Amino acid sequence: MTAPAITFGMTKDGRPISLPLRLANRHGLVTGATGTGKSRTLQIIVEQLSAAGVPVFAADIKGDLSGLGSPAMANGPAAGRAGTLQGDWAPAAYPDAFWDLWGSCGLPVRTSVQDMGALLLSSMLGLNETQAGTLAIAFRIVDEQHDWMLSLDDLRWTLNEMLEDREDVCRRYGNITAASISAIQRGILALEAQGGDRLFGEPPFDILDFMRTAPDGRGIINLLHADKLMESPKTYAVFLLWLLTELFRQLPEAGDLDKPKLCFFFDEAHLLFRDAPSALLQQIERLVRLVRSKGVGVYFVTQSPMDVPDVVLEQLGTRVLHGMRAHTQKSERKVRAAADTLRRNPGVVDARIELPALATGEALISVFGDDGAPAPVERVAILPPTSSMEPI
Repeated sequence: MTAPAITFGMTKDGRPISLPLRLANRHGLVTGATGTGKSRTLQIIVEQLSAAGVPVFAADIKGDLSGLGSPAMANGPAAGRAGTLQGDWAPAAYPDAFWDLWGSCGLPVRTSVQDMGALLLSSMLGLNETQAGTLAIAFRIVDEQHDWMLSLDDLRWTLNEMLEDREDVCRRYGNITAASISAIQRGILALEAQGGDRLFGEPPFDILDFMRTAPDGRGIINLLHADKLMESPKTYAVFLLWLLTELFRQLPEAGDLDKPKLCFFFDEAHLLFRDAPSALLQQIERLVRLVRSKGVGVYFVTQSPMDVPDVVLEQLGTRVLHGMRAHTQKSERKVRAAADTLRRNPGVVDARIELPALATGEALISVFGDDGAPAPVERVAILPPTSSMEPI
């Protein structure tokens, strides 16, 4: 009996390229220029994970992933493409749940300032090292007083009390300045102006709500309505990192499983790393490295592998690289660097030459084989989704 797998597509000689489902928690990367097919690749991965009973979380940036809840047209473009690649394609809809930070286009997501923590909140507020240290002192004071900060207003009151008792605070915890507290207060105002205060409140969100299956055994696809959230990219990035942190905190060690407990997709992943302080990058790398043993697979979706720091990139086993355009010297260097992240396949695929020449719906793919080792890169025609490629 063939072990369950995620099939990406077919090579020119008709061989399917698949990733064993038990290795889907080894993380992955999907890249490519705009319009080369990243979203469709993401869609077929999510479909097959759901069909195998694996819950999924993905941010729906453009709204088109909502089509997962509706079957594709039986005589549409996907059906025509499927006819040239395989014979068992059939339209299908998948069970999904919609989430929204603002609560208008899906179920609301709420947490507390206390649970968010000083490090993530500092990044969300855009604080420098000195200001972040002042915020950390605020969290320390609240902990020692056995108090709790639910909303940004609670944090604001804590900062005001620190300023009033500044001499005592400086004597016990180290120097704080009125300028640092004022900077944090301005950051809170800016976050509220972007709607980021909607994240803090009650009822609290339980990350285990993402890990549900439908009555027929298929995994629920959790889609975050993120088009409005993208207007505040810092909030978007820190919010996704907070979700991943919650998974790490709550899930027990799982070891090697037949399939992941959950797969997590970071779309527009470059926002996660842009201007991130070193402490935050270290936390991201640690989470990605260790969450695998919790049974969680993490997939980054972005335009170039260069958008992901090397310490994170080396943790990503599955590589799906769609076309990258090389119109300038800088972009040519990016193409060469991206090609060099794949395991070479001498005499079959020259990644440096083929990566800029890939058509829409084609990709260079390197996956883990049954033996757990990365397979040589292959040029693959990506399978069409069985769900709709249009927003519902």
